[in-house]
Amino acid sequence: MEKVIPVDVSLLRPWIEAKLSPAEVEARLHKAGFSEETVAAYLREYKKECYAARRFNGFVCAGVGAFLGFASCVLSIINPIPELYHIILFGLTSVAILIICLGLYFVFE
Repeated sequence: MEKVIPVDVSLLRPWIEAKLSPAEVEARLHKAGFSEETVAAYLREYKKECYAARRFNGFVCAGVGAFLGFASCVLSIINPIPELYHIILFGLTSVAILIICLGLYFVFE
């Protein structure tokens, strides 16, 4: 059975906001005098928190892209300004697809 080591996330928050690399976090934890097991637990939690922030940004991008795609679909069907039909149909839809792909990249990376 693996020993559970409590991790203080408030200690990691400034490092997450400063966007330190895992090597820098590991060096700071060693300098603070933590044991190897504790350092490994903190590094796992640090990486998990960084991935969670990136995943949140990915879902936001995918949501914005989906909304733009829906708006371009509705505007293409309604066609309120006939001169802008092709810009809305091809331009806005293309931008929406790119934003959705960027969001999915952040989610699945």
